[in-house]
Amino acid sequence: MGRMSRAGCPGGVGRQRHGTARHGTARPRPRPRFAPRSPRCPGPGPRPGPGPLPPPQPALLRLRGRAARGPAMAAAALRARVAALGRRLGAPGARDTFLEKGSANLDKLKDLCNEGKEHPSTLFQLYTQAVLDITYFEENQLVDEDFPEESALQKLKELISILSEPEDLVRECSIKEPIDLLGAELLECLYWRKGALLYMYCHTAKERSEWLQENVATFKKCLNDGVQYLMKMLSVRCPLQLDEDISLQDKDTARLLSEGIFSDTHLLAMMYSGEMCYWGLKHCGAVEGKQESLESIDPVSDSDLDSRSQSISLDFQETGRNMLTKYVAVCEGPLKGQGWNTTTAKQMLHYFVKSHS
Repeated sequence: MGRMSRAGCPGGVGRQRHGTARHGTARPRPRPRFAPRSPRCPGPGPRPGPGPLPPPQPALLRLRGRAARGPAMAAAALRARVAALGRRLGAPGARDTFLEKGSANLDKLKDLCNEGKEHPSTLFQLYTQAVLDITYFEENQLVDEDFPEESALQKLKELISILSEPEDLVRECSIKEPIDLLGAELLECLYWRKGALLYMYCHTAKERSEWLQENVATFKKCLNDGVQYLMKMLSVRCPLQLDEDISLQDKDTARLLSEGIFSDTHLLAMMYSGEMCYWGLKHCGAVEGKQESLESIDPVSDSDLDSRSQSISLDFQETGRNMLTKYVAVCEGPLKGQGWNTTTAKQMLHYFVKSHS
C-alpha cells in the first residue's frame, strides 16, 4: 500500500503517538499509490437527435450566469476566510515547515483572488491545502501537550470547524458537489483529519477516569462524531467494480480496490473506527438512548453525506464489529505478511460478540 507523500494530509493527527494498527503503531502519512476511480454515477444517456434546441429556460439562464460569475464569487467568498486563516499563523518568527507551506499558499491565494480570473476549483484546492497545513501545526501542539483538560475540547471544536470550511465554502459558492471541485483525495484528507483528531482526543480522555465519569455524554459524542467522519472518508470513493474490461495482474491489489481500500489511511480508518466503537460500548453504555442531550462537536457543517449527521447516534456494537471484521479479513487476506497486526482487533471483536450475547 502506498504512503501519502504530502497532499497537505499528514497521515494521522498530530504526531500519532498512540497508534494501534500496524506493529502496534499507527503509520503516519499514507498516500494512495494507486487510485483508479470508478464512475460515481451512470454515464451520459443517448445523445439527442438533430433539430433546433429549445430556448433556454429562466432557471438555466440563472445557472449560466452563476457559472460565469464563478471566479469572482469564489474570490469574494475566500477573502474573509483567507484573512482569518492568516491570523492563525502567529508572530512572523513563529514558523515551522507546515506553517511556512500554509503561509506560502495563502500568499498565492491572495494574489489569485485579487486577479479574479482563476477557476474556483484551483482557489478552493489551494485554500484547502492551507487549511490542512496550518491546522496540522496546531494539532501537533495539542498532542504534545496531551490535550490539556481545561482547554482541549474547545480547541478541538475550533479545529474541526476550520477543517469543515472548505466544504462549506464549496456549497456556498457552487452548484457542484465538494468532490467535483476539491477532488477525492483532498476531501478524504478533510474527513480523515477530523476523525483522527477525535480519535486521538478520545484515546487520551478515556484515561482520565474522573473526567470521564463526569463527562460520559461528551465523550460519547466525540466518539460518535469521530467514527462518522472516518466512515465518510471511507465513502468518498466508490469501490472498484472488477469486470472483464479491467485487467489487474496483482489479484491482492484488485481485491483491496474492490473493498474500497485505496491506501494505508483507509485501513487505519477502519481500525480507528472499530476501536472508537469499542471505547463507546465499554465506557458509554449508561448513556445509550440519550443522544438528544449530546451537544454537536461540529457546529457548522452541512453536507449530503454529512447532513450534520453527527446528530445520529451510532450503534457502536454493530458498527465496530463490521469495521473490525473487514479490517481483519483484509489484513489476513491480501495484506497477509505485510506487517499489519490484528491481535488487538480480534480482542475487541471478541468483546463485541460477548457483549451482544
